[in-house]
Amino acid sequence: MRMRKREFAAVLLLGGLLGFGVAVCRNFLPGLAFAQEKEKVGGIFAPPGTSETGPVTPPPNDPPFKGKIGRTISESTPDWPPLARAPKDAPNVLFIVLDDVGYAALGCYGSPVCQTPHMDKLAKNGVRYNNFHTTALCSPSRSCFLTGRNHHSNAMGCITEGSRGFPGYNGRVPLSHGMLSEMLTPFGWAAFAIGKWHLTPNEDMNLGANRKWWPLGRGFDRFYGFLGGETDQWYPWLTYDNHFVKAPKTPKEGYHNVPDLTDKAKEFIADSKQVAPERPFFLYYCPGACHAPHHVPTEWIAKYKGKFDAGWDDYREKALANQIKMGICPPGTKLSPRDPEVPVWATLDQQQKELFAHEMEVFAAYLEYVDHYIGELVGFLDEIGDLDNTLIITVSDNGASPEGGPSGSFNENLFFNNAPQTVAQNLKHLKEWGGPSTYPHYSWGWAHATNTPFRRWKREVARGGISDLCIVHWPKGIKAKDAIREQFTHAIDLVPTVLDVLKVKMPVSINGVAQAQIEGVSFASTFDNAKIKIPREAQYFEMLGTRSIYLDGWRAYAPWEQFGTQITPKDVDTAKWMLFNINEDFSESEDIAAKHPDKLTEMKQLWFAQASKYKVLPLDASGVERLAAPRPQMSGPRTKYVYYQGTGEVEAANAADVRNRTFSITADVEIPKDGAEGVLLACGGSFGGYSFFVKDGKLVYSHNYLGLAEYKVVSKEKIPTGKLALRMDFQVTGKPDFKIGKGAPGTVRLSINGKQVGQGDIPVTCPIAFGLSGDGLCCGKDTVSAVSADYDGSEFPFTARIYRVVVDIGNDQPKMPKTPERD
Repeated sequence: MRMRKREFAAVLLLGGLLGFGVAVCRNFLPGLAFAQEKEKVGGIFAPPGTSETGPVTPPPNDPPFKGKIGRTISESTPDWPPLARAPKDAPNVLFIVLDDVGYAALGCYGSPVCQTPHMDKLAKNGVRYNNFHTTALCSPSRSCFLTGRNHHSNAMGCITEGSRGFPGYNGRVPLSHGMLSEMLTPFGWAAFAIGKWHLTPNEDMNLGANRKWWPLGRGFDRFYGFLGGETDQWYPWLTYDNHFVKAPKTPKEGYHNVPDLTDKAKEFIADSKQVAPERPFFLYYCPGACHAPHHVPTEWIAKYKGKFDAGWDDYREKALANQIKMGICPPGTKLSPRDPEVPVWATLDQQQKELFAHEMEVFAAYLEYVDHYIGELVGFLDEIGDLDNTLIITVSDNGASPEGGPSGSFNENLFFNNAPQTVAQNLKHLKEWGGPSTYPHYSWGWAHATNTPFRRWKREVARGGISDLCIVHWPKGIKAKDAIREQFTHAIDLVPTVLDVLKVKMPVSINGVAQAQIEGVSFASTFDNAKIKIPREAQYFEMLGTRSIYLDGWRAYAPWEQFGTQITPKDVDTAKWMLFNINEDFSESEDIAAKHPDKLTEMKQLWFAQASKYKVLPLDASGVERLAAPRPQMSGPRTKYVYYQGTGEVEAANAADVRNRTFSITADVEIPKDGAEGVLLACGGSFGGYSFFVKDGKLVYSHNYLGLAEYKVVSKEKIPTGKLALRMDFQVTGKPDFKIGKGAPGTVRLSINGKQVGQGDIPVTCPIAFGLSGDGLCCGKDTVSAVSADYDGSEFPFTARIYRVVVDIGNDQPKMPKTPERD
């Protein structure tokens, strides 16, 4: 059929306009590279600063059909669209991400006591890096591990729970910063995420969310683990793919989260291999250990009895000696100055020594327990014949944690509420430390020790917070064995290193979104070359107001202690910086700022240039009060929240905020003739929260104050049958004191169909957080762990009909707490 003149002219005009548009872009936008080859899959836009066009994933157009279509099937020839297949013999990739594990915690990094034979074996048959760095905090480091970009570039300047409404801090990794999963799956790799995620904004951790920021929304094929920053390892809040699930067993039945996660990792790999044996995988394995709570079976704890009685000072000295002997630290390395907040072990009394030694026994047992299951996972790869061709990179997300404070804590949630953590409290829980009735964290003296030879710890950009273990194991690709590498490397380098090894180009566009430039560099060239230099720019660091900058062995550092939590413009201008030459002083034992003022000035100016480039500003030194900061919600402002029986758990950040305010709970129910019992509404768990329930025929309201005390008000009368309105009113009677971890007190009134049936006082409430373990709000049951001892070990489901439960928070909007937050 001939084309009409008018149609032909329109085509010419359209073609001319398109040609003109391309010419304009080529002439006036030189940073944009255009695909030239018709048959070659190429990108439209190249990342800034690159000259080579990468692939578009998925390709913008379906490939042309090369078969034949006749009138019937007998006259036709099929041509199938190609399936994504990785190159033959392409390696698997396994990231093992430890949590809060200090530089000197593993045996292969100098620990004189902790037993980690399986990770030590990876080191013996691979390469260890002694100059690897992270961001000093969980979510920020993990965003770097998966994207190859800096944490502020990723909008992850803090953990997701501490997000702020600024570009570098809003907690949503931009789609322009594709994750390794999104880069590899279009080219034939399977991608599985196991364990801790911590890259979903709190406001999206609910079943009403669109899942864009969940693992399956960022390129992973399967996920089993927990979305938040930590979980109770005995009673975890688990997510399977895109929905929440219960743990398959209870602690009494032998359940612990780490073996469950490991079993799922093996299952995911096996599921893939039995269908497509040659298909490689990317496994992101993050057991959440050894982040608090330090939960481990008692038989593992018993192995370490008495092993830490010599204390943390002895540990530091022996660890450094081991590190120098094995080449982790250069000869002549000195211990950094002891932290003034950590007491000399010899000055402690016997009770303190007994408590603190046992805290570390539990931590070491937990670490060895995790190492055992890492061994199981690696052994499984060996069993199926995949170990030799699996690139395994083992890292920690930051240095050891000080969040247990000077005494440690039987309940880490005390820290998140600014509540005192005392020796007397802890001694009451000493025998069950590490078990289901505790949520423990060790003393920061052990963080100081396991970060040997460096200063400070997690949350600060001293080397104790940012210098971390990194072990690379790949028998088929690395000839070196039991080798140490001294090149400066960073969390942002993992992605470019993997892409380099796999010979995969960084996609220029992912799912229609143009990709920002990778900010890390590959260190694959160092696998078998100890001397090669890695070309890189300066590397900045910032966390919670602490700042540092690294360049060519020099490091400048502005510590936290000089300005506390409320950093001011004056602090920025007058901050005292320290200066170190790591080439000569590996542990930063001596501040040489006074000797090199010009170098210090240069480094400070460089930090501000990097801060501007990577969205670091504004500086914010606040800590736990960020947990109570207002954040965007899926719905607009409201004073009433309605919940329904049989629905999934609502993460606390999305639930009705009842902290430090007057509120009411009304449950519309129908009670049968034989009565009913169970939870009407609960939020939180065994270490902080509230529950409204029916027990022994009576109405009960319970507030669990941080695992320290349970305050209950019980109705005087039993609940009748029929349709009822069961109500609890909480009237605030005083102000909260955030400085000492005390939430607002109040009077509770219980009523049935408008008639008051009980009254009592709650002297203190949880001021800031019911916990970060995922114990959210539930209607008709209490999932994860139990708020009240009245039904401990059970979800205590309500045995009758609940039509709805309404929480009315009125207009009593609490002010955001401003609390001092010093270690």
